[in-house]
Amino acid sequence: MAQGIETKTEERQEGESLRRGGSGTALHERLRSRGFLLGVILLVGVAVFWLWQYYAIRESTDDAQIEGHIHPISAKVGGTTLRVHVDDNQYVEAGTVLVEIDPQDYQVAAERAQGNLAETEALWQASQTAVPIVSETTASKLSDAEAGLAQARASLVTVQRVAEAAQATLRAVQARLREAQANSEKASRDRERMQQLLAEGVIAQQQYDAARAAADATRAAVEASQASVVDAEMGIQAAESRVAQERAKLSQSEATLQAARTAPQQVAVTRAQADSAGARVKQAKTALRQAQLNLEYATIRAPVAGVVSKKTVEVGQIVQPGQPLLAVVPLEDIWVTANFKETQLRNMRPGQKATISVDAYGGRKYEGHVDSIAAATGAKFSLLPPENASGNFVKVVQRVPVKIVFEKGQDSEHLLLPGMSVVPTVLTR
Repeated sequence: MAQGIETKTEERQEGESLRRGGSGTALHERLRSRGFLLGVILLVGVAVFWLWQYYAIRESTDDAQIEGHIHPISAKVGGTTLRVHVDDNQYVEAGTVLVEIDPQDYQVAAERAQGNLAETEALWQASQTAVPIVSETTASKLSDAEAGLAQARASLVTVQRVAEAAQATLRAVQARLREAQANSEKASRDRERMQQLLAEGVIAQQQYDAARAAADATRAAVEASQASVVDAEMGIQAAESRVAQERAKLSQSEATLQAARTAPQQVAVTRAQADSAGARVKQAKTALRQAQLNLEYATIRAPVAGVVSKKTVEVGQIVQPGQPLLAVVPLEDIWVTANFKETQLRNMRPGQKATISVDAYGGRKYEGHVDSIAAATGAKFSLLPPENASGNFVKVVQRVPVKIVFEKGQDSEHLLLPGMSVVPTVLTR
């Protein structure tokens, strides 16, 4: 009996032990479940915080594309296309001959301009040589004219003195003529009286002969004086003629001197002609340079290295100046134009790093950085900018172009082409 009681007691203790053990296990399970849930919540919170931190400092947009320089190639001169050396999508180096236009007309024009230049240079050299010659000649002419004028004046004074002397001589011989005439009249009257006295026998024949001889002598003296007067008058006429001649020479000398005094003007005219010839030389040189440029323009070369695109020129085609022929697209200098929303620009600054994902290559990523931010929104540069002055205004988030440039050395194969769609992401902090 005692053993039976002990056995029941042991069974009761074992049952209580089992109940206590089951309650502890359940509590442990509940605590472990709560810890796991808290861990998951903490992990999710950390992930959310990490994602928030990740995207809070990154701004991205899919409204972006690659941009680049496109160099249109146009004809600077007109003519017939002689050769086309390139095809579409062909890579060319800078300076490569692309198109050749028939140069014959331009060669002829260049040769004609060369001949005109040689002619104008010869004329210019001649005019340059003429300047010192004209200067010396005009100076010599001025000296000769001044000397000639002085000589003419002196000659005029001399012949005027000769004329005055002739006048004086005329007056003297006229006075002697009057004296001779008076003596002749007196001698004639004396001869008449002597003749009457001779007839009356008052005087002797010898006295009468003396009176007659005196009358004849005085008459001869009168004739001689008259001849002297005639000679003096002829001398006066000759002197007056010489005076007139010398006055004419004086007038001619004065005119010559007046013309010679225009020497500075003549030298100035000659120099002006030389300057004009020099200007014509410059014009001829300019014309020659233009003709040579036109000849050079007949050969069209690539201005930069790049890929030929949009070729429209063919051999035999007649092209006009300014006509587009093709385009060269350099693939070395490219960038991204990303149109970010204005709300994304709060922390965006030039110099910040960026990652560019290219759609054409399955999201292949390239490194870059923000180069600059546009000064106005894209809408302001559109053909018809929006006008918000009306009453039907609806606020729309504007987009601002941001230029992002690629880091060097990432596109050695030139896979990035202008116009490709990309997704840039800018690290704003």
